[in-house]
Order: sequence, then structure tokens, then C-alpha cells
Amino acid sequence: MTDEEKKYSKQLMGKTVVSKTGKKFGEVGDLVFETNSGELIHIILSNPTAYSKKLELEKSKTGSSLIPFSAVIAMGDYLVVAEEDII
Repeated sequence: MTDEEKKYSKQLMGKTVVSKTGKKFGEVGDLVFETNSGELIHIILSNPTAYSKKLELEKSKTGSSLIPFSAVIAMGDYLVVAEEDII
């Protein structure tokens, strides 16, 4: 991975999370990662939309909606996720 391809967690915070069809889920509130390997596991949504609340997403211990990081297909101005991978 080149330096241009690397994304730092602070660059992801606050980005809008959308599906590849353009449906908005909310914003990146925090990240859950494996401490030993550094592998990203989940995105914790902040400001979840009504649409994302209806999906019955996995929840954190505090009740926040979680999106598996493996569902992320693109990162830029938005974080784009494959909706079929999260429901």
C-alpha cells in the first residue's frame, strides 16, 4: 500500500456513510479495531438516519449501530458501503 492509499482514522471521522445506491446511513462516529493486528472491524455510526435505524444493524454495547468494515467498498468524500454485505 502506497502512502497515497493510506487513510488515517482521523480522516474517516465525520465522513458520511452511504450505500453504493446513494442511501445515507449516518456518519462515522468511531472505529472498532483489533488491538493486536490493527485490523478494522466495525464503523460506529453517529447521527444514524431513519433508513439505517430500520435496517436492524448490529449494535454495540452502548446501543450504537455498527457497520462491518469489510462492507466498505470506497473511501473518498464519502464512505461507500455495499448494503448487501451489512443486512
